Amino acid sequence: MNKRVFLIVLDSVGIGEAPDAADYGDEGSNTVKVCFDTGKLNVPNMRKLGLFNIDGNDYGGEYDKPIGRYARLRELSKGKDTTTGHWEMMGIVADKPFPTYPDGFPPEVIGEFERRTGRKVICNKPYSGTAVIADYGEEHIRTGALIVYTSADSVFQIAAHEDVVPVEELYRYCEIAREMLTGEHAVGRVIARPFTGTHPFTRTPRRHDFSLKPTKPTALDKISGAGLSCYGVGKINDIFAGAGLNGFVRTSGNADGMAKTAEFAKKDWHGFCFVNLVDFDMLYGHRNDVAGYTNALNEFDAWLGGFLPDLREDDVLMITADHGCDPVTPSTDHSREYVPLMMYGSGIEPGSMGTLDGFDNIGRMVLDMLGVK
Repeated sequence: MNKRVFLIVLDSVGIGEAPDAADYGDEGSNTVKVCFDTGKLNVPNMRKLGLFNIDGNDYGGEYDKPIGRYARLRELSKGKDTTTGHWEMMGIVADKPFPTYPDGFPPEVIGEFERRTGRKVICNKPYSGTAVIADYGEEHIRTGALIVYTSADSVFQIAAHEDVVPVEELYRYCEIAREMLTGEHAVGRVIARPFTGTHPFTRTPRRHDFSLKPTKPTALDKISGAGLSCYGVGKINDIFAGAGLNGFVRTSGNADGMAKTAEFAKKDWHGFCFVNLVDFDMLYGHRNDVAGYTNALNEFDAWLGGFLPDLREDDVLMITADHGCDPVTPSTDHSREYVPLMMYGSGIEPGSMGTLDGFDNIGRMVLDMLGVK
């Protein structure tokens, strides 16, 4: 039987402040605990896998005999963003963070972008994605200027109304920005943020990320290079700029991501399926929506209850996160946290692995399970 490993990243589901959280202004952050403290968190399947048995968790009640192998992981890379976290999982530990722009992008960057695109720029400051179109959408429609904004992440985001800037044209502008943003301004991602309608405007699902290419080969390259299947679900293809993947599907949110993961489980293949479920972060963490975050965890756990019995005899499931995004802190940004790791399936001995330094432990485990050097 062909060995298959599924790695599901619950985007931003951290489990407590990392030892260096103070360096990032994230003291006290604990994304899962604030959801538990609502009294509405109901995750019996992850509890059975060992979620509340993980080091440092003093809530939720330990499960007597967990069926999973579990640990908490400490990030080694500098930074707390999506790209850094996912790249570290696959073997790239960054010794310096991607550049961020708390005061907006410098005039030379904006000026060059305006020159190359032939369009003016408005905003150019950190902003919530929904608030920025509410505040600048009408000016954009009136003038045709592009809404450029950033966040605490290393991102250059371009929002445009689909009736003013067709999506393919918006993607072309993102490619121009990606080509420009190198060296000291090598942001992790350039993101197209199309929206439609009239005020209040609506973001469309045709978001597209234009990431830096990984700086060296990753576990994905090793897996596909060994002739195995290496699939991405959700924004995985964007995060790695396609490097190492030999198949991928995009998703419109958690429900779609879970459905597409279940579809991959029904097919015959040998290798690795890397999944990102983005709604935890995008819809709830960044909007400080504790109730929504808690409900999203409950929905994932309910789906998990149906997915676990469908795993084949030789399958392994791994569940983790890429950073935190505590939805009760004053900030709407990511938080520097430990992340959980829960593993279940063929050859996985239940029990604790304690606290592990480095998300790259995940990539090494995946390679070992697939017999790839």
